Amino acid sequence: MTLSVNSAIRTPLSLRGPFAAAVQPGVQVALACLAGAAWTDAAEAEERASSLPVLTVDAPAARRHSTPAKPSAAQQRARAALRNVARQQKPQAAAPASSSQSSATTDPLQYLPGPSPYTHPGAPYLSDRVASQKFTEPVANTPRTITILSKEVLADKNATSLRDVARTTAGLTLGAGEGGNAFGDRFFIRGFDARNDIFIDGVRDPGVSIRENFFTEQVEILRGPGSSYAGRGTAGGAINIVPKAAGDTNFRSVEATYGTDMTKRVTIDVNQVINPTLSVRAGGLLQGAEVSGRDYTTDNRNGAFAAFKWTPADSFILTGNYIHTDLSGIPDFGVPYYRANLGVVGGPVTEYGVSRNNFYGFITRDFQQAQQDIGTLNSIYKLNDSVTISNKLRIAESRLDYIGTLAERPVATDPNPLKWTVTANPQSRSQTTDVIADQTEAVIRFNTADFRHAAVVGAEIAQETVKINNYTGLASEGFGSGFTSSGSLSGVNIFYPQTAFIGFPNFDRTLGSNPTTVPVTTGSVYLIDTANYNDVLLLNGGIRLDDYHITASNTLGANSVHSTLFNYNGGMVLKPIPTVSLYAAYATSSNPVGAELDATGSAYGGLSPTATNLVYGPEINRAMEVGAKWELFDRNLLATAALFRTDKTNARETVGQTVVAGAAYRVQGVDLEIAGKLTPEWSVNGGVVLMQSEVTASNTAPANTTLYLTNVGLPLANIAHQSFNLLTKYEINKTYEIGGQATYMSQIYGGTLAANTGAVLPAHWRFDAFVEMKVAKELTAKVSVNNITNELYYDSLYRSTSPFVMVAPGRTALLTLNARF
Repeated sequence: MTLSVNSAIRTPLSLRGPFAAAVQPGVQVALACLAGAAWTDAAEAEERASSLPVLTVDAPAARRHSTPAKPSAAQQRARAALRNVARQQKPQAAAPASSSQSSATTDPLQYLPGPSPYTHPGAPYLSDRVASQKFTEPVANTPRTITILSKEVLADKNATSLRDVARTTAGLTLGAGEGGNAFGDRFFIRGFDARNDIFIDGVRDPGVSIRENFFTEQVEILRGPGSSYAGRGTAGGAINIVPKAAGDTNFRSVEATYGTDMTKRVTIDVNQVINPTLSVRAGGLLQGAEVSGRDYTTDNRNGAFAAFKWTPADSFILTGNYIHTDLSGIPDFGVPYYRANLGVVGGPVTEYGVSRNNFYGFITRDFQQAQQDIGTLNSIYKLNDSVTISNKLRIAESRLDYIGTLAERPVATDPNPLKWTVTANPQSRSQTTDVIADQTEAVIRFNTADFRHAAVVGAEIAQETVKINNYTGLASEGFGSGFTSSGSLSGVNIFYPQTAFIGFPNFDRTLGSNPTTVPVTTGSVYLIDTANYNDVLLLNGGIRLDDYHITASNTLGANSVHSTLFNYNGGMVLKPIPTVSLYAAYATSSNPVGAELDATGSAYGGLSPTATNLVYGPEINRAMEVGAKWELFDRNLLATAALFRTDKTNARETVGQTVVAGAAYRVQGVDLEIAGKLTPEWSVNGGVVLMQSEVTASNTAPANTTLYLTNVGLPLANIAHQSFNLLTKYEINKTYEIGGQATYMSQIYGGTLAANTGAVLPAHWRFDAFVEMKVAKELTAKVSVNNITNELYYDSLYRSTSPFVMVAPGRTALLTLNARF
């Protein structure tokens, strides 16, 4: 049926304005009918609107009202219905004029379900903005380097975990756990440890865990000191995981992946609009997998998430989510490292003929389980056009349990290398991290002269409690007296480890009797303001005050530290033309004593219950950055170039058996990034990071005094000073897409702080590729290969003079089927 409309039609006042002017008259009538029947199901309202006869709508006569009447519940629902229609119209109006780009935007098979609220229309590799309202300007107008990996980028990288992100992102380096730190997600950003600088939806996720990506909308990497944005730590930057949220479009997705590493992975993602004011979203994960190139190691995962959005009134939105993840399996603690004094140059044993598959653990004893339960409630109230107030409440618990085996201290007493041995040394952890945090923020918009201001005033209070314990009785009666009292076993053959299936008949995972409890209370206030002068000059500044109180205690003692941290940042953006931003920025941050909450001793960055010397203040980080951001190809591509330098002073280091302050070091370099579309068919996302690092002050001699007399002048350990990554995808036609990525990491030096042990991991290249086909309207299939050349490379190495190294996964082929309906 065709609906004809008389040219004399006049719409009600509620349907006039900028939005109505852009809509055809027939659609205006349909909207009027939808608003009148908003109390019924949305589908029924649409059917009624499409079957109405020709109507003439006259504007109501103007009347005087002494006091405006409060909208009824039905009127509020009608307004909400109009808002939903308006939201659905906006993406089409904002789409580029190119026919190929427009078709990509409206094609339901072009994206994963639910268009991201952060990505650029028609360019899913480019995210225009950060999720946090602390950043009131788009990324292109923000005076700092921010790397954003959208869910489309994560999918094409096959990055199902945060570790996968670090393996294939320039400027990030994976780190190993330590004897006094937990083995889990540990990252270095711009040369600085960031294992306790990970956030989920803008709230710190402290301690150490292992993080999945099935519930993730995008991953944001904020480079440089966090200052007023993030609080303590964040010397090199911070990582924020943005969870998936309920939206205004119905969709259902089921995705199944099968791999040569025995991966069987299924995820579901469903969004449902219940009524014009309420939407819900839920998803789940189930995975069983091994690890390519590593014997016996398993990687099993399951999880679920749920989210809702409720808009009972124009001025109020309530959202919430709950996330549960459970990752388990037999852990992989790597292979031993040959020392130079064993008659070889030095390097991982797998560089000298030992199989990359060798497993030095105990299958009947070793295990790993990482669980997270995270609940968040977020309310947003728009007081008026100038003031918006929000509150975010987080309650979370993370649990990390494992027993793993480190292959350490190679012994080469026999001329025959086949008889060389290592010591299998157990490491264990049972750690629980509880978080209660509340953030209240007000975004205030106002004008002064010709400047438009967006100020963020906020307060945060958080209670973080980490409980750390270890397992006892790790020796095996079935193996006799070969184990020491701590559970170490010497004499394990390097080439043919004979320990994998040793029995542990009486092992019952008994926890120790002296756990360490570390409660941290932090109260913070902050102010951030961005002043915009006609989109030509933008001035940004912020200040933050953190009151930080940490205590560590067990049966042997207790220690407490109280620090007041004041930090600030400032930046300027000059836009000589609308698509170019030139910027300069300066920022500070502080690392208080005990900031690495998973550590059991001061030498590892934690607070020891039995330490005797705590008379030192926080480490101070100061950073400068200058750069340019250029929006190209109709603003479908953002290119960034930056020079940066970060100096840390009052750094802590170990002298003998005592931790002292007074060390200093510097990291400087260049950061080049690109994200978006070069053509309507060609997407790219990647970067190059080149760094120089140097210890500028030190109170101690290096660990290997036969090689180095002082730490001063040495580069930093545990980081790749040069790194490169480029992900690219090309749409051949509406059926096929091809893509791939190349990743390069330079060599990584071992050491405690400086590269002072002589241990080095070699540089490596890794190449991936994929082909995606739209099998049907509701079904796509993707074939991908990670590490095409089966490159032998390493994630990280332990810091000691007798280290072990973590072997990265080998070649893996995957088939992924995605059904959307």
